[in-house]
Amino acid sequence: MSSSGNPLTSIEICAGAGGQAVGLHDAGFRHLALLEIDKHACQTLRDNVKQHPDWAGCEVVEGDVVAVDPFTHEQLAKFALKPGDLDLLAGGVPCPPFSVAGRQLGEEDERDLFPRMLELVDQLRPKAVMIENVRGILDAKFTPYRDRIVAELEDYGYELCGWELIEARRYGVPQLRPRAILVMIDKKYLKDTKFEWPVGNDKVVTVADALAETMWERCEPHGAEGKAVYDEWLKKATERGTEAPTLVGGSKKHGGADLGPSRAKAAWAALGVDALGVANDPDKCDADRDLFRKNGPMLTVEQAAIIQGFPRHWKFSGGKTARYRQVGNAFPPLAAEAVGRAIAAVLRPDSQPVLVRDDNTRNHELIPAARSGAELSSTTADSIGDLEAASV
Repeated sequence: MSSSGNPLTSIEICAGAGGQAVGLHDAGFRHLALLEIDKHACQTLRDNVKQHPDWAGCEVVEGDVVAVDPFTHEQLAKFALKPGDLDLLAGGVPCPPFSVAGRQLGEEDERDLFPRMLELVDQLRPKAVMIENVRGILDAKFTPYRDRIVAELEDYGYELCGWELIEARRYGVPQLRPRAILVMIDKKYLKDTKFEWPVGNDKVVTVADALAETMWERCEPHGAEGKAVYDEWLKKATERGTEAPTLVGGSKKHGGADLGPSRAKAAWAALGVDALGVANDPDKCDADRDLFRKNGPMLTVEQAAIIQGFPRHWKFSGGKTARYRQVGNAFPPLAAEAVGRAIAAVLRPDSQPVLVRDDNTRNHELIPAARSGAELSSTTADSIGDLEAASV
């Protein structure tokens, strides 16, 4: 087990723009490497790693994970990893094989990277494994496939902690985003410690709460007309009083970015947002296009990232559509952090702080319970039937 003086180490495949990586970093893991094939997402990762000293030493490996050898690749060889050294191997493997929005071909889909993930587990023998995917993988039709994945990992000496449906909205994310998470941990670390899934809470962080600051920043420069747009948006978003529907990033095969299918667009309209596209950044704002629309303003990429739970300091590289797709396809950092802390509590049980969420902390930052002194309220969320149907 890692000594208490050193951070827990991790490698992540299919890292995208870093949603899961940000969450695991905040949970106490130091990333040795982030592997990703998309050039725009890789540039996002490089830029942020460079800008934040606490990410120093993290290698961003651009390329097909199938072709990357964890021991001999030029960017990874310097770590001189031996089987069993790594604390966590994580990854959000491609979701189209299991998404209800696709054909759900599962293991017959050439994009399925579960086999490669299992190969890497066999090679690296990390202390823990965390795999994220869409909730569709929990469908009954994929039960035999899930069972084979678990059986193979059990053969390697891991114990199943569960396939859990994590609802991002229960962890301070202002969005419906149910994700399926598999966690398995080396049996020897579970002899005296039990893995406990995080449970979150019922307090809803609404779209109005999440976007009020940035929406005003966009509208205020446009005087009285901008204030009118802001007031109308805030009125609708506050009256609706809910989190957002699930953002959909889409793929390169489709056209320009928007916020999701027809039901999601209708839900956004009720929140005072036009979901038919993505707004330009504030410094390139075309007010007639971006703000003064019949259904309300469109969201910027930064606002979509806030809906996804990213901190404002995390910047995205590429053109507007490329940046939005990085955001829309991400795993919310706050949800990843919650699972990461549960894993860390097993790997290093004596050094885990007790944390609560302070409603007054910007960006829903986690702070030590001893500092906050506040208890979280437990409220019943509003009905989400229509919005849940819009999720993918």
